[in-house]
Amino acid sequence: MWDGHDAFENALESMRRFRVMFGLAILFGCIVGFALGLTGGGGGVFAVPLLVYGMSIAPREAVGISLASVGGTALFGAVPRLIHGEVELRTGLLFAIAGMMGAPVGSYLSSLVPETALLLMFAVLMLVVAYRMWAKTKDPSIVSGVCNSEASMERDRSACQRDEDGTLRLTSRCARLLVLVGLMTGVLSGLFGVGGGFVIVPALVLFSGMEIHRAVGTSLFVIVLVSVSGVASHLLSGNELSISTALLFTTGGFAGMWLGGIVAKRLEGPTLQKVFSIAVVLVATFVLVKSTVL
Repeated sequence: MWDGHDAFENALESMRRFRVMFGLAILFGCIVGFALGLTGGGGGVFAVPLLVYGMSIAPREAVGISLASVGGTALFGAVPRLIHGEVELRTGLLFAIAGMMGAPVGSYLSSLVPETALLLMFAVLMLVVAYRMWAKTKDPSIVSGVCNSEASMERDRSACQRDEDGTLRLTSRCARLLVLVGLMTGVLSGLFGVGGGFVIVPALVLFSGMEIHRAVGTSLFVIVLVSVSGVASHLLSGNELSISTALLFTTGGFAGMWLGGIVAKRLEGPTLQKVFSIAVVLVATFVLVKSTVL
């Protein structure tokens, strides 16, 4: 009789834990989706810490879950933007192809790095990205998406150029630059379990002069393709992936994506960049504190 009572109590406790984990997965997925809908990136930045510290999932498994859920959520947001012409396909495809080649390299590197070091590197990278995005809010030409002309002596020679109507001049030099940044994005995606949006959006804004709202849509498109490559590489490397947790995260992500998209349309470019930067700094600080304490 006593054994039966213990079994019943254990079953109840298991059900409670399941409900809590179920709710957390939906809630955290909603946060990730909101970040993606609002900024076109940052979903993976939030997903990994939430999975590791909020749901006690091992960092390496969190990488795979993050990639799968962020990719699925990004697809939900990318399709309507693609239909409405808010995705710069030529630039996005260039980024995505390069990123898909870089993702397997990142997955391999992640297996060589200790988990604590991986989280610390992740946090430092976030701080660098946040600083660059905040600094560029003071440059009107970057926010508007129109680079200086080729004739300007003051133009940023590290960036691609655009015509006055915002059309990108995809020269061979510009293509090489975008491919290089795309490769880096793919490596980071495989290494840290991010879709790469927190790098893609700044890169599109800083290097190609794309207007940030358009960069959000293009970033979501790129994230879908890079995430597919990242998940495949993660599984081929023999790492675990909880399908149920990834599905719950993605389900919550759909609601968050919808809400984030509505809020994003009400914010101007500079404001959106600052919101993105502040959010990334907060998460980076949290990860640094938790990593050093642990």
